[in-house]
Amino acid sequence: MAEAVGRRERKKAATRKAISDAATELFLERGFDDVSIREIADKADVSPTTVFAHFPQKEALVFDEDEEQRAELVAVVTGRPAGVSLAQAFHDHLRDDLTANLVGHADFDDRVRRFWDLINSTPALAEYGQRMWLRHEDAIAAAIAAEFGRLEPDDRIRVFARFVLQLSVLAGTADDRLRMLDAGFEILDRGWSTVEAQYTAR
Repeated sequence: MAEAVGRRERKKAATRKAISDAATELFLERGFDDVSIREIADKADVSPTTVFAHFPQKEALVFDEDEEQRAELVAVVTGRPAGVSLAQAFHDHLRDDLTANLVGHADFDDRVRRFWDLINSTPALAEYGQRMWLRHEDAIAAAIAAEFGRLEPDDRIRVFARFVLQLSVLAGTADDRLRMLDAGFEILDRGWSTVEAQYTAR
């Protein structure tokens, strides 16, 4: 039974990825508004009903890794090495994301840039993407609060979580993404280090 369930889940995940990949390819070629659900379904070799079974709305096709991203961000908090501050842990994680697979792979870098251009030039995608990304704020804030033995995150923890997510958005749209990310965390770390020391001392 467990093996059958695992097989179904793997097939479901593979179908979801195939649909998202097909949609993203078409969106990059022709733009978000000029591609229909029917065309996406045909390219992924599924029915339009199957598309909507995996993605409740068209915008969601571009952002198919929401749960995985949330889990990774929480793991930055819970799995960071001893002695590494939260700001440094998030800086390292987001910097790794930006540099992964980019060095020596100009085609990949161009695809990432085109992907961001697609989002930024499509109001519906920009709004949806920011809303989905910022949804991770609650998960990050709750994980940080738990690390410091608190039942609920206070205002400073929530501000920190929001700033981390906003810095990622800002860096993703900058001409020099790494420089923008480094500059943002240089400022953020100066303020947060004092707060984190206060929490740790309690």
